[in-house]
Amino acid sequence: MTASSTRRTNAARSRLAAAGVIAVAGALLLTGCGDQTKNDDKGSNSASTAGAPLADKLPKEIRDKGKIEVGSDIAYAPVEFKDSSGKAVGLDPDLAAAMGKQLGVTLEFQNGTFDALLTGLRSGRYDIAMSAMTDNKNRQEGVDPDTGKKVGEGVDFVDYLTAGVSIYTRKGDTQGINGWSDLCGKKIAVERGTVSEDLAKQEAKKCPGGKKLTIEPFDDDQQSQTRLRSGGVDAASSDFPVAAYAVKTSGGGKDFQVVGQQVEAAPYGIAVAKKDTQLRDALQAAMNAIIKNGEYAKILQKWGAQDGAVKESAINGGK
Repeated sequence: MTASSTRRTNAARSRLAAAGVIAVAGALLLTGCGDQTKNDDKGSNSASTAGAPLADKLPKEIRDKGKIEVGSDIAYAPVEFKDSSGKAVGLDPDLAAAMGKQLGVTLEFQNGTFDALLTGLRSGRYDIAMSAMTDNKNRQEGVDPDTGKKVGEGVDFVDYLTAGVSIYTRKGDTQGINGWSDLCGKKIAVERGTVSEDLAKQEAKKCPGGKKLTIEPFDDDQQSQTRLRSGGVDAASSDFPVAAYAVKTSGGGKDFQVVGQQVEAAPYGIAVAKKDTQLRDALQAAMNAIIKNGEYAKILQKWGAQDGAVKESAINGGK
């Protein structure tokens, strides 16, 4: 998601249920890390380092493995989704490929449900999670936003974009919805474990008797869009970049329209286990390198996310 995101903010949005491994690095990445040999006695790979200036910043086990395994919900266009051939494409995969050139490794995307990604990261299934995930204190501390109770070890975030949450409806059929306060008495589709779901729950508590807000959570955003398109709900919500992309592309731009303003602007972050500080810092260095060399701006422009650009990557910048 987080234009600001929220597909992944207050609720500990993790998405697991791995459905396969998709290599993100394309020809450019392979060129950047081509000639990899085994690490020397000092734990650095001279061939890799020559073509990848930040290779030495990675933990030795990652350099030896030659890849970083990335947990992601690959159904959130334009941030990450599958093209007609089944390849992972989008903003996150492109940024990951550019970072991989700096680090001398491939970032491999593994598909999973969003609300299980952090669980997969904690269990060691993934090295990192990169999936339009909002960086916030609850996730940093491993706290359930609904109960306020600790549900697991927190994570660190390498922030790379700012995004917020939007509501959209069928085009020409807004049902009088122009913001969250207009949802009482309506039905809304959201992706499970996202900020959109959190906001809907908060709004539902404010609704007066007789005007219940019905929330329909789905495993991914595509299911939410299908539900809205069919008329099963009155509105749907997702991060602004995703909502804007759906409005532009679904039905050739004839299916949906964004209503009201985006809210809850917050940073997207790459989630890293608390113990993996060297990997975290290497990722931050790689992100800052592509911001500095201009690749970052080109990728954001390609996917229409330039309004969310940051000048520098931060660690745990979410609140």
